[in-house]
Amino acid sequence: MSKRDPNLVTSGLSGSQSKDGVSVEVNIFRLEDEGQWTLEVVNEKGTSIVWDAQFADDDAAFRAFEQVVADEGMATFLDSANVIPFPGQ
Repeated sequence: MSKRDPNLVTSGLSGSQSKDGVSVEVNIFRLEDEGQWTLEVVNEKGTSIVWDAQFADDDAAFRAFEQVVADEGMATFLDSANVIPFPGQ
């Protein structure tokens, strides 16, 4: 019998965030059998920014998002000239 893939657990802190005319989707998740949380921010054009570091809890992940917004502003999540779009299928 093969082992099943673990379920994805999504934090209640995940959701849409808007500020300064910029809206993003904040996704905080982990695998059900792992304790570390992953932080992803997806902008309006669908560009995904995933933190390399993982977080001990979902609160820490959300605080990391808030810190980036405080330090750099929401515009940091906008596409820039150095973003290479993923080819469509």
